[in-house]
Amino acid sequence: MNLKYREEQDSMGVVRVPEKAYYGAQTERARGNFRISDLRFPRGFYRALGLIKKHSARVNRDLGLLEHDLADAVIQACEEVISGRFDDQFVVDVFQTGSGTSTNMNANEVIAGRANEMMTGKRGGKSPVHPNDHVNKGQSSNDVIPSAIHISTLIELREDLLSAMKTLQTALGEKAKEFKEVRKIARTHLQDAVPISLGQIFSGYARQVEMNIGRITGLESNLGELALGGTAVGTGVNTHPEFAKKVIEGIAEETGCPFREAKNHFEAQAARDTAVEASGALKTYAVSLIKIANDIRFLSSGPRCGLGEIMIPDMQPGSSIMPGKVNPVIPEAVIQVAGQVIGNDAAISFGGQAGNFELNVMLPLIAYNLLQSVQILSSCSTHFAKKCITGILADHDKCTSSLERSLSLATAFVPEVGYDRSAAIAKEAYQTGETVREVAKKKKILPHKKIDEILDRMINGR
Repeated sequence: MNLKYREEQDSMGVVRVPEKAYYGAQTERARGNFRISDLRFPRGFYRALGLIKKHSARVNRDLGLLEHDLADAVIQACEEVISGRFDDQFVVDVFQTGSGTSTNMNANEVIAGRANEMMTGKRGGKSPVHPNDHVNKGQSSNDVIPSAIHISTLIELREDLLSAMKTLQTALGEKAKEFKEVRKIARTHLQDAVPISLGQIFSGYARQVEMNIGRITGLESNLGELALGGTAVGTGVNTHPEFAKKVIEGIAEETGCPFREAKNHFEAQAARDTAVEASGALKTYAVSLIKIANDIRFLSSGPRCGLGEIMIPDMQPGSSIMPGKVNPVIPEAVIQVAGQVIGNDAAISFGGQAGNFELNVMLPLIAYNLLQSVQILSSCSTHFAKKCITGILADHDKCTSSLERSLSLATAFVPEVGYDRSAAIAKEAYQTGETVREVAKKKKILPHKKIDEILDRMINGR
């Protein structure tokens, strides 16, 4: 297939651009310069750029800095970007200039190109709408990209992740109630410990998720600060003094998120501490998911030669060679997602250290990894809840069968006969294969009725 091209021009000269492309010369240069991966930003990032450009055009129009017809065309083009219509026009690799200038210009050119098409019937170009002079008016990549990181992250936390986490917390909480009376042996150091209820175990999982919801909700204040208005280095050069406040108010109203102008523009552009903080909270949640998913894998191990105290839903055949084998595929997927998030956090932590003087130069890396972490945690939390947790059943017989045989029951005698005598009972039971109850009665440490009363109280949790 022979592609047709048109000529576009930037400050470095003429560039051939695919005729059907909405973008222009600078995007095409970046597309050629950064053929590094097939990674692109998640669409939430382009949505955030569309929001910034839309409200910038509106404010510049209202301040008398942009002609009404030009502003209206830009606003309409931005609405289409926000809706996802032009996602295929965002062609610049994630691994690019550290400020994200190439992606900012990609957005400016797509919006200008579409606005020009609406006004003249001709796609692309710089007239009557110019990507820099009009779409980027009052802005710099250096305040736009940090703002887009905050906007897209906070929106996706609110719309996707927190909702998914609450779904998982609810599912775990319901299992805690359902398994309230199911008694089993606890384990510490992977060894038998004292009795516990399966419901108590699941209540711990639910609380882990609940605490992570609190951590992530607590990110809203810092993510709400936007760098817009700082332009190149935080001083606000070439922007109207009312521009940032009015633009951010519009974004906040449209999204329902508590966005506001940064208290200090030099921090907002030179440092990415808030992104590092947000990634840290996501990593904490990932670590919690690993603990929960691994416990469920082990508790459901078997079906005949493992712990087998719970049964999880069968999702698919588990082996290409062993007929009838079924694996805990959903918990395994959750653990892999958590591993990716932990890796993303390492990349973001490294990126956060690249705040050289007045600008961080790993913005694209931070943006991509942060948003990916939010997305995959959202999806896996929902899958974990709906495809695994809600379908878990307790094997009552397996849970109770090990209780009577546990050596840890000797702990119940400590208040009556002391630690050393209780330890001797446990040791003899281990050596002879008898139960703690049998050894205690044989050694007559207490009246038989008292022994039964003490052990039954511990086993039953009363």
